[in-house]
Amino acid sequence: MKLQTELPAVFEEFAEARRNGFLAVKKIKDQNVPVIGVFCGYFPQEVAMAMGAAIVGLCAFSDETIAEAEKDLPRNLCPLIKSSYGFGKTDKCPYFYFSDLVVGETTCDGKKKMYEYLGEIKPVYVMELPNCQSEEGLKLWKKEIIRLKETLEKKFGVTITEEAIKEAIVVKNKERKALKEFYQLSKYDPVPMLGQDLYKVMMGTGFEFNRVLIPEKLDDIRKKVLAEYKEEKKYSKKPRILITGCPIGGATEKVIKAIEDNGAVVVAFESCGGAKTVEDLVDESNPDVYEALAEKYLAIGCSCMTPNPNRIKLLDRMIDEYQVDGVVDMILTACHTYNVETLSIKRFVNDKKEKSYISLETDFSTSDIGQINTRMAAFIEML
Repeated sequence: MKLQTELPAVFEEFAEARRNGFLAVKKIKDQNVPVIGVFCGYFPQEVAMAMGAAIVGLCAFSDETIAEAEKDLPRNLCPLIKSSYGFGKTDKCPYFYFSDLVVGETTCDGKKKMYEYLGEIKPVYVMELPNCQSEEGLKLWKKEIIRLKETLEKKFGVTITEEAIKEAIVVKNKERKALKEFYQLSKYDPVPMLGQDLYKVMMGTGFEFNRVLIPEKLDDIRKKVLAEYKEEKKYSKKPRILITGCPIGGATEKVIKAIEDNGAVVVAFESCGGAKTVEDLVDESNPDVYEALAEKYLAIGCSCMTPNPNRIKLLDRMIDEYQVDGVVDMILTACHTYNVETLSIKRFVNDKKEKSYISLETDFSTSDIGQINTRMAAFIEML
């Protein structure tokens, strides 16, 4: 029994949502709906949702504009930062073009300095993210969320009520639950879908601007995938891989393809765009909505946090739940925080979980595809 080699129509729907997002955001602008451009999973979406704004991700994953970005930014900088800035500078990104406000967070040094230049092109607001998930850090992040609310109110001439935030929390939690139920299908062994298809759906949900519709769409595709899986046993058992590390998208999806072209299957994504921002819900029972949001978002296990125990906790759970055979740690060139963490992740995966581990440093070019395939083939053969 072989894994599917063609993208099923059910996954194509979400791939189309990603491709057609440009048209969708223009339609939103034509309806005078505010558009907020964001760069990070730490952004508390519920605050913007409470004022009826659409939220678009501005992280770019192509090398198309990097040459233009390098006229202003250092060459030895993370390609995601250069690409994102380049698309804004060259006006080649409709999401950036249609954004009324761009919101960043003080995550890595490269991003927060890049925002200074980006602010010369478009209104940019930067939230001060604590570097530590401590009690004092939580207090600061709560204040920052309130400051964000007040900034949005002033800029757009609206009032954001706590009741509206509570309603947005419920909507967003339903989206997270539906996404979890969908990607947890990969706990089956053998799997019901390729990691490439799984990731297309996870990325595609970010380009559905009516968040209320997402749970139903995800539930529909989950039922279709499960029904097909039960009716047509055409999947063979393969080594099971979890991907962790930097955000994946666009050019870096070559890593997923290399893994699956060389005989394994990606069953889980701990990284940004995967479980990292989805697994934990906002506490709907907490009467203090700002505290509830601060607790949920600050708990995200990103390498910009020192220390970063929550990444280890999530990896620990996912390695067991998804019956993982090996972990691939995908690092973007010059992403120093994730690169430094490879040692601690390797120690944890090898010593504590007794699983195979490999770190893979790459960028948005295609020049290393051959090398990536060679390394993945060797890694998977070892499994």
